[in-house]
Amino acid sequence: MSGQDWIEKDFYAELGVPKDASAADVKKAYRKLARTLHPDANPGDAAAEKRFKEVGEAYSVLSDAEKRQQYDAVRAMAGGARFSAGGGGAAGPGAGGFEDLFGGMFGQGGQRARYGPGPGGGAGARGAGGAGGTPPGFEDLLDGIFGQGGPGAGFGGGPSRPRQGADVQASTTLDFTTAAEGSTTTLRAGDGTTVTARIPAGVRDGQKIRLRGKGASGGPGVPPGDLVITVAVRPHPVFTREGDDLRVTLPVTFAEAALGADVEAPTLDGGTVRLRVPPGTPSGRVLRARGRGVTTAKRTGDLLVTLQVVVPQRLSDEARAAVEAFAAATSGDDARGDLLRAARGASSSGARS
Repeated sequence: MSGQDWIEKDFYAELGVPKDASAADVKKAYRKLARTLHPDANPGDAAAEKRFKEVGEAYSVLSDAEKRQQYDAVRAMAGGARFSAGGGGAAGPGAGGFEDLFGGMFGQGGQRARYGPGPGGGAGARGAGGAGGTPPGFEDLLDGIFGQGGPGAGFGGGPSRPRQGADVQASTTLDFTTAAEGSTTTLRAGDGTTVTARIPAGVRDGQKIRLRGKGASGGPGVPPGDLVITVAVRPHPVFTREGDDLRVTLPVTFAEAALGADVEAPTLDGGTVRLRVPPGTPSGRVLRARGRGVTTAKRTGDLLVTLQVVVPQRLSDEARAAVEAFAAATSGDDARGDLLRAARGASSSGARS
């Protein structure tokens, strides 16, 4: 992506967001467009592929706070002006004949300032009588963004600061287990290139992974940019994730909850773990299986098992008789007594105050 692209292209319009859009709104708009325009969803559609690349370029700038600030500054200073080749030669990356830049904004005596090649191949300013110079602050701004390094590369003819190539945006969708365990995946980046990347274990939904040096080429002597992958994770039918812990709801029978039992709970790897249900366990009690959660570079989480006492929908004659006998034997128990007393006590305290 060249400096001319920053002047001519409206990246906000590319993504369909206003200039004051939040980072979250920019991300949301990009992900929606990327899903719609992705080449895999539009095989053989050259127009969709071209639009997909344009959306990726826009997001690579607007998703980076520093680049977005620089882009806004360049657009504000240029005011829509176009860079074109001056009398000293064709424009090129980092050095060019930038002609009629900003019209008369920085001209002298009402005439227009023209920026063309100066001595040594650098870009100097010329106006009425040959006097003038680079507008204050403009050299640092554009030279720092688009400079390629080396003598004569900057607007003032001196060496510019080396910059890396542009970051490339990409996205991938993983199933829940793959995201937890890590995987190597092949994906298509926003510029249309295919990249094989290693997704680390424990990646979360919406997390961004930055792969250094896997982005766009920076040109001679300039390191390539980074590949920034946004990961989406499909939900699991059984497990949910809470930090590095996994959660699962485990049904138990009334007899198991009342009398206590050893039960088996499923684990993410397809196995099971044995847990002890204490006698008199109520529905909603959480048991912890340590070290059976998600393993990341920092730690391994636990498996949190929420017990749910299952009430049978149908009873055999024998089972019904047993339940009726149990009801008769416990008819003196008041399961809601403590709750009602607590509620009355709270009401009485409120009335006295």
